[in-house]
Amino acid sequence: MAYQPPTHSVERSLRATTGAKIVVGVDEVGRGAWAGPVTVCAAVTGLRRPPTGLTDSKLLSPKRRTELAHELETWVTAHALGHSSPEEIDDLGMTAALRLAATRALEGLPVRPDAVILDGKHDYLGAPWRVRTVIKGDQSCVAVAAASVIAKVRRDALMAELGDAHADFRFGDNAGYPSPVHRAALRDQGPTPHHRLSWAYLDGLPRWRHLKRVRTTPGPSELEVDGQLGFDF
Repeated sequence: MAYQPPTHSVERSLRATTGAKIVVGVDEVGRGAWAGPVTVCAAVTGLRRPPTGLTDSKLLSPKRRTELAHELETWVTAHALGHSSPEEIDDLGMTAALRLAATRALEGLPVRPDAVILDGKHDYLGAPWRVRTVIKGDQSCVAVAAASVIAKVRRDALMAELGDAHADFRFGDNAGYPSPVHRAALRDQGPTPHHRLSWAYLDGLPRWRHLKRVRTTPGPSELEVDGQLGFDF
C-alpha cells in the first residue's frame, strides 16, 4: 500500500465548523505495556507542511522515529507530555489514567487549545475539552502523527532509563511490553516497582499472584483490558 502522508483536513474542518483557532493533536503510548507509565503527547502544529515521512510512530523504524522526533520537537508550534504512573493506573484504571495523563499534557502547553483531535474511537478525555476522535488519526492527521512520534520516542527513552536498575527485564528493548525476555524475568524474579500490579498477567504467575492488586472501582472498559489478556506463561 502506497504511503499516504497525513493532512490537516480534520484540523481545517474543526476550524471551519467550530471557530477553533488553536487545535491540538493528542496520542498515547504505553497503554498495553505491563510496566512503566502511560504517556500522552499533545502537539500543536498549525497548518504548515510537516517533515517528510511523518506517519504513525509504529510504522517507522526506531532509527527514523528517533530522528523524526528530534526534528518534530523544534518544528511543532508547541508540545507537552503527560504521564500516569503504574500506581495511578492500578488505582484509577486505564481510562481514568489516560484522562489524567492527557490533562497533564494539555495543561502543560503554553496555550490552551480550542479543540482536540484524539487518536482512536474512544473519547477518554471528555469535558471541558472539545474533542474530535479520529480512528487511525496517527496516520491521517498531522498533529496527531507528530504527537505519536514524540510520545513514543520519549517514553522509550524513559523506559530505557528505568531498565538500568532491572537489566534482566530489558526495558530498553521492549519498553515494558511483554517480550519473551520480559516474561521470563517476570516468572523468575517477579514484578519490579515499575509494573502494573492490577493487571491480568499476574494471574498466570502462581509464584507472584499474591502481589496482585484488586481495584474496588467499577468493572473494566475496553480500554482497561487492551493488552492484558491472552498471554500464556
